Amino acid sequence: MALKYEIVKKCGKSRLGKLHTKHGIVHTPAFMPVGTCATVKAMMPESVAATGAEILLGNTYHLMLRPGADLVQKMGGLHKFMNWDKPILTDSGGFQVMSLTGLRKLSEEGVTFSSHVDGSKHFLSPEKSMEIQYKLDSNITMALDECTPFPATYEQAKKSVEMSMRWAKRSRDAFIDRDGYGIFGIQQGSVFEDLRRFSAEKLKEIGFDGYAIGGLAVGEGQEAMFKVLDYAPGLLPEDKPRYLMGVGRPDDIVGAVLRGVDMFDCVMPTRSGRTAQAFTAFGPINIRNARHREDPRPLEEGCDCPLCKNYSRAYIHHLQKCNEVLAVMLLTWHNIRYYQRLMAGLRQAIEEDRLEAFCQEFYANQAKGDIAEI
Repeated sequence: MALKYEIVKKCGKSRLGKLHTKHGIVHTPAFMPVGTCATVKAMMPESVAATGAEILLGNTYHLMLRPGADLVQKMGGLHKFMNWDKPILTDSGGFQVMSLTGLRKLSEEGVTFSSHVDGSKHFLSPEKSMEIQYKLDSNITMALDECTPFPATYEQAKKSVEMSMRWAKRSRDAFIDRDGYGIFGIQQGSVFEDLRRFSAEKLKEIGFDGYAIGGLAVGEGQEAMFKVLDYAPGLLPEDKPRYLMGVGRPDDIVGAVLRGVDMFDCVMPTRSGRTAQAFTAFGPINIRNARHREDPRPLEEGCDCPLCKNYSRAYIHHLQKCNEVLAVMLLTWHNIRYYQRLMAGLRQAIEEDRLEAFCQEFYANQAKGDIAEI
């Protein structure tokens, strides 16, 4: 058995599920904090676990450059190296490499690129990506693909998705099957339904343990993304997990869960923690704003994170003004905990057949905003 995915309950297109891996169960819908360089920025692994996160994302591109896959393997794999005993998903490195405009050369064989760290030359192919992810010991390996840029013409998107599907076959062939581990294929096709359908059919022919929806949240906007998600998840196998890559804002996630997506990742909660932004049930807050200077309230009533239980908005505002590291640590913890609370709420709503009411309340609260009398 590679990865076992168990659908426990359905509510409309949404699914409540369990993804069984060697390092534990992931309850879906799930959000994966991003641990780019074998760390979630400003958080200890045990702190990330305390937020309720059951799985992390690691980045193949960054880890192959520093410290190198061979060293991670020598240290016992990524779980042991970073002291995280729960599941790990690693991306293929393709998105980062494709983003290196002017520093990479694409061919049928793979991508030659210059490191953003020291300018050294590297080559990444489907086979090489599988080898690196094997050495990292990630539970979920992602196939190497070309993330089609947006906007793209139909012909550009068609050429891109065709090569991605050839790379998907090479990735699957190079992946080493073992119990508790699996590989996900990535659907591409930009905003073109027939190309998305073509991609899905090719991926199903190859056969993967899960399926990702790639090439969204790259500048097309939420309306266009949701139009794709109205049909794209349904093109993928019903009995496998569906992962929307790089998404996103809380309202993006809620809308995607309504459309049948099971897994998400995004740097937003951690990056926002470093820029004084906090996510709450009543929308985002910029804690630098002067209105928080004398506010004795917690950041969010009812939140059980260390920031909300122990500190006032006035104190976090003060820490931010002084550029104290503690502000980043506490805001990051709160944001990841908020995302995990949101996912737990979505799972419970699916289980109790009240997802529509949950989402209506979510959007109504977000629309209210956080402005209130002190």
